[in-house]
Amino acid sequence: MKKSGLFAIMVCCILPAMALQTDPAQTNLKVEQMLAKMTLEEKVGQMTELTLDAVIKTDDKKVTLKPHTLDEQKLNEALLKYHVGSILNTSGKPNTREEWHTFISKIQQTAAKDRLKIPVIYGIDAIHGMNYTLGCTLFPQEIAMAATFNTALVHKAAEITAYETRASYIPWNYSPVLDLGKNALWPRIYETFGEDPFVVKTMGAAMIKG
Repeated sequence: MKKSGLFAIMVCCILPAMALQTDPAQTNLKVEQMLAKMTLEEKVGQMTELTLDAVIKTDDKKVTLKPHTLDEQKLNEALLKYHVGSILNTSGKPNTREEWHTFISKIQQTAAKDRLKIPVIYGIDAIHGMNYTLGCTLFPQEIAMAATFNTALVHKAAEITAYETRASYIPWNYSPVLDLGKNALWPRIYETFGEDPFVVKTMGAAMIKG
C-alpha cells in the first residue's frame, strides 16, 4: 500500500516532464528506477505536504510579514533537508498571478537543487472558483451548486475554475469535494454536494469533466 501510494506520487511528478513520452512502460520504468535510488527519508519527504505558511517569512512572534515573501532558509530546509514533495494553498490572502508565478518558480528552482530534482506538486483549494487569485471568478459553494440540479452550470463553473487555476501557474486543484454530507454538524458540509449519493455522483462527474 505504501509503495503504491508513493509510486502514484512519483508518476504525478514525472509525467509533466515526460509530456512527449507516450509509452506507459517507459514511464513506469523511470519511476521504478527513481524509487530504487531514494532513501527512506526521501520517500517520507515526498509523501509530506506543507502549507505555504511553512516557508513564508514571519516576525519574531511568528506573524506573517507583508507583503508575503518566501523565506529561503525555511524553503531550503523543507525541500533540500526534508525533501518535502508538496505544498498547498496560500498564506491568508489571495495573490496576484505575478505573485503566484514568483512563489512557484522559486519553489521549483529550489527543488531542482536536490539530488533527485523531483518537482514539487503544488496544490490549491479552489473549490468554488479560483478564490486564491485576485481578479478571478468566484462561484457558490458545492452545496448551493447541488441545489440547482444543473449539471451544465456545474460543468461550466469547473471549466472556468480550471482555466483560472492553471493561469495562476497552479496545476493541481483539490476539487471537487465528493464526501457525503451525512452529518449536519460537520462544519464544512457546505463544501459538499450534500448527503444524496446520486446527486454527489452526478454533480461530481460534471465538475470533473469541466
